[in-house]
Amino acid sequence: MLDIQKIREDVEGVRQGILNKNVTIDFETILKLDQTRRDVISEVEVLKHKRNLVSKEVATRKKNQADASDLIDRTREIGGRIKALDDQQRETEVKLEECLMQIPNLPHDSVPVGSDASENPVIKAWGTRFEPDFNLKTHLEIGESLKLFDFPRGTKIAGPGFPLYTGKGARLERALINFMLDFHIDEHGYTEVLPPVVSDRKAMTTTGQLPKFEDDMYKIPQDELYLIPTAEVPVTNIHQGEIIPEEDLPIRYCAYSSCFRREAGSYGKDTRGFLRLHQFNKVELVKFTKPQDSYSELEKLRRDAEEILEALGLEYRVIELVTGDLSFAAAKCYDIELWAPGEDTWLEVSSCSNFEAFQARRGAIRYKPEGGGKVQLLHTLNGSGVATPRLLVALLESYQQQDGSVVLPEVLGPYMGSAGLHLE
Repeated sequence: MLDIQKIREDVEGVRQGILNKNVTIDFETILKLDQTRRDVISEVEVLKHKRNLVSKEVATRKKNQADASDLIDRTREIGGRIKALDDQQRETEVKLEECLMQIPNLPHDSVPVGSDASENPVIKAWGTRFEPDFNLKTHLEIGESLKLFDFPRGTKIAGPGFPLYTGKGARLERALINFMLDFHIDEHGYTEVLPPVVSDRKAMTTTGQLPKFEDDMYKIPQDELYLIPTAEVPVTNIHQGEIIPEEDLPIRYCAYSSCFRREAGSYGKDTRGFLRLHQFNKVELVKFTKPQDSYSELEKLRRDAEEILEALGLEYRVIELVTGDLSFAAAKCYDIELWAPGEDTWLEVSSCSNFEAFQARRGAIRYKPEGGGKVQLLHTLNGSGVATPRLLVALLESYQQQDGSVVLPEVLGPYMGSAGLHLE
């Protein structure tokens, strides 16, 4: 959520930043609600002062045994007016918050201005293109022939978009998750957490999923809970409503979770195999930092995700998102894409974002400066480190052999155990 003071002081600058995200907001209504709220608060303060003065005069008259009935009536009138204004203030604040909740985060000044994903610049490429002298298979062809997963039976159980991993495919999925967790813990210094896969409305609002994206989530109505679309939600809310000592920052968490997304309106897109799922696994990275450190921490976060792909020997590229392609809550974001040779396309496996104080303001996540000073909002960041479905696609397609088998990279050896690195 944006700071109302920032809107008040630079409404045209904020308006332009939001327009650069292809969003139009009625700031005039917001400013009118804000002014009404401040006017009401001011009038209440004046009335309370008057009531105090009248109450003192009532006490003086009673002490002198004089009639104070007119002043008592005046006190009641003032009290009634204060109550009416308090009700008006609450109603105004509810409307104002509803409006503020619809405003996306402002893009950082370093973000390129652009209308959509077609304008996103490629800022880095790594790896060598896999171009064998035999006909490449897709991950679906490889997986079906090696019995690594069974989409028809997954559909029978839960419907399209809910995969069933089988045999060495299930072992490989588990190996990838454990490999990534260990890498981030041992090499990058993250603290592992294992969060709930459901979150309440407040937690979803903190990270920006609600109220805007309610239709994209799976809801449990009787308990007012939602299946998480990413571990970002529960992990960011670990410190909801807390004040963290500055010396404890930055805090870096990594977490594995299943993720659930209805993705309303996406049914016309490519839904083959692992390319688009309603349930998938992901290792998530979340950081809590001081504001002045958040952009250097974003670069480190991106490198943490990249190093997973480099350790697996997979070709990738990094995209910097233009303003029009940024998510609702992000101030700056990088996407990391893997080359899938069988699909002959790039597949996004990670988004690394800085939300600045946007989520922290919603969730009242603050820090106390070392040596004293005013409590401040901190900055939150998160990135996929990484999501497994498209990683699995690129891995199977990049390490396929002419005979239809797959030879996995050596780093997965300790995690594949008796299943081995040669899938055949």
